[in-house]
Amino acid sequence: MSHWLVKSEPGAWSWDDQVRDQVTAWTGVRNYQASNFLKAMKLGDTCFFYHSVEQKRIVGIVEVVREAYPDPTAEDSRWVCVDVKAVRPVPKPVSLAQIKDEPRLADIALIRQSRLSVMPIADEHWQVLCGMAGL
Repeated sequence: MSHWLVKSEPGAWSWDDQVRDQVTAWTGVRNYQASNFLKAMKLGDTCFFYHSVEQKRIVGIVEVVREAYPDPTAEDSRWVCVDVKAVRPVPKPVSLAQIKDEPRLADIALIRQSRLSVMPIADEHWQVLCGMAGL
């Protein structure tokens, strides 16, 4: 099983929206690297749900319940999406500032490639972040 982080602007799609709908297609990714990460996701993979822009924090965990398929919001069939299901909120949201202050997380993509909307999270970083989130 692999771990990921997926970003969403809470004004466009928030954790509350995810919880309300339970399962949703993670659409709208138009970056080739992020799209390749969507294509690499497998059933059962887990993802941190990250509120970007004004909040900049991990707020929940979702699970991949459908592997990559053509994104219905794209005109070009090269773009894909996956379906994710809400698993649980994190007891203590983890802010970007907290992540940047943790030396063990210095080389994660969230810091190195801050504009990327979908990114892998190494097992050791997943464990550190889960600890910070009170899981």
